[in-house]
Amino acid sequence: MNDKKVRVRFAPSPTGPLHIGGVRTALFNYLFAKKYNGYFILRIEDTDQTRYVKGAEEYIIESLEWCGIKFNEGVSVGGSHAPYRQSERKEIYKKFAEQLIKSNHAYYAFDTAEELDNKRKEYEKNKATFQYNSNTRLSMKNSLSMADEEVCNNINEEVPYVIRIKVPENENIEFNDIIRQKVIFNSSQVDDKVLYKSDGMPTYHLANVVDDYLMQISHVIRGEEWLSSTPIHVLLYRYLGIENNMPEFAHLPLLLKPDGKGKLSKRDGDKLGFPVFPLKWVDPNTNEISSGYRESGYFPESFINFLTFLGWNPGTTQELFTLDELVEAFSLEKVGKSGSKFDFEKAKWFNHQYLIMKTDEELCNLFMPILKEKNIDVCYDYVTKVCSILKERVNFVNEFWNQGYYFFIQPQEYDSKIIKDKWKENTPVILNEIIKLLISSEDFCSKPLEETVKNYLHSQNLNIGQIMSAIRISLVGTAIGPGVFEIAEIIGKNETIERLKKAIKEIKIS
Repeated sequence: MNDKKVRVRFAPSPTGPLHIGGVRTALFNYLFAKKYNGYFILRIEDTDQTRYVKGAEEYIIESLEWCGIKFNEGVSVGGSHAPYRQSERKEIYKKFAEQLIKSNHAYYAFDTAEELDNKRKEYEKNKATFQYNSNTRLSMKNSLSMADEEVCNNINEEVPYVIRIKVPENENIEFNDIIRQKVIFNSSQVDDKVLYKSDGMPTYHLANVVDDYLMQISHVIRGEEWLSSTPIHVLLYRYLGIENNMPEFAHLPLLLKPDGKGKLSKRDGDKLGFPVFPLKWVDPNTNEISSGYRESGYFPESFINFLTFLGWNPGTTQELFTLDELVEAFSLEKVGKSGSKFDFEKAKWFNHQYLIMKTDEELCNLFMPILKEKNIDVCYDYVTKVCSILKERVNFVNEFWNQGYYFFIQPQEYDSKIIKDKWKENTPVILNEIIKLLISSEDFCSKPLEETVKNYLHSQNLNIGQIMSAIRISLVGTAIGPGVFEIAEIIGKNETIERLKKAIKEIKIS
């Protein structure tokens, strides 16, 4: 850490929903800024207007708000370095692009898209890859290969052009990465990237360097996919004469598919059986729906806790952290270099841990709206008891219904497989005797009930396992659920007896 005031930024492009890899990048920036009492900035990098997607910016802001990731400056909160949308900063970039032209570190290129495509095809025929660089630039249509007069005429006649950086020939470009230490690229590996497009908009490379400089960014924490672009950014800091203001870099490891084979992409979505977006996304062009962690029942705190462990390790056995604890424990030095395999089962485990830490009353408040949607009117205390008995069995609040619907409605049908195995000719007779025991029971709590019924079954030399299964199917309809007498205690004496009588009447064996 240097002595500069920590200022970091998250700079997504509004080209669609925010991938969880992007959320992790935002989260790590947030944790780093909070750790050092710094500033966290949200900047929207919308220089590529052709890929802009309506609603994407709002989605990004809502996603981060749901996660509890708050900004000191940015599009959603303002600040002294506004505007924070790159499309609103066009004139700023133009000045810096012209500075690079004047210092001979950039040049005008007039090649058309068709000409560039033909050049690529020409190289492909020879089983080579075309690069616009020091080896090829003089054979292309640009201000380095053309006479000054022709260049001036083209500009005056408004012939479309881009501005490309002039990458030096065969030079090692070095920089330090907090996660990867010393990184070296030879300039032969680096294209003369476009910095300024023919539509008057900068590319990512120029815009992000200029904005990071003007917004006094101290650390650039971003995904590994930007590592290969960093040499261009290092050169830009040098060529613009602002190398002393260059931020420190940290490139986070990739999020990998569960099998470790390739990056977890936006396209994977529900294809792999789990969300890759924080919130549900409806594509404005196709109306295609992609699921989100919020709508799937995840708590934001469990989602954040899980996400932090994808690439970061605290160096201890502790797995459950509050956001404040994450801030305290976080450091970029504890972020790994290799990609992190996405483990969806672990995500569910985290949510289960956070669910069982909630009080029964909190869970009741979350479950009540689900019951209301199903037109089930029950008292608060009753639902609290149901949540208490089921919480260890579920990962999500919306699973309370599937795991415990029988607490609210009588069985409408009975599992035929269990009936075949457990319901015998004498079962109705035995259940009627048990009904008599239940009627006479003064204490209708699970333990005395269990003791009373099992003592009776023992005294009659009856098969306890078979009869208990018969009672369960009478109360539930199938084999799921907690203890039979725990269920009976919650639904109460009258309901228990009514369900037993209903089963005796309706279950027939051939």
